[in-house]
Amino acid sequence: MDLAAHLSAIDLLRARPGCHITDLQISEDFWEDDDSRRPRARDDFGAGCQALVDLLTERWGEPEVLDLGGHLEQLVAGERVAPPLNALCGYVPELYLWRPDGRWTAIGVGQGGEELPFQLVAAVSDGDPR
Repeated sequence: MDLAAHLSAIDLLRARPGCHITDLQISEDFWEDDDSRRPRARDDFGAGCQALVDLLTERWGEPEVLDLGGHLEQLVAGERVAPPLNALCGYVPELYLWRPDGRWTAIGVGQGGEELPFQLVAAVSDGDPR
């Protein structure tokens, strides 16, 4: 995991107006897995996310932890969920979120299904994430 590259990608997202999502890292898929690779990948992605949280915490202070379960429930009920949370809530259960300058920046780990890859994602937006 290249933390310097991840920080650079986050800085590039923050330099652009509007809301954006990017995959910082994607694992292999698990279609042929005998359940030996997926737990290791989950742990690796969790550790990588935590390392990035630690670096961003040094930069911006402690993050908020945003549970996206409520956003997913709203989306399923046909209610509007603002982007980029509308895209993230289907596969990322929680985000670590900072608001260093009026915009928010968040990272998290998601997986769209047991056979699908893990994704370390970053998102930025101007809107209220609640």
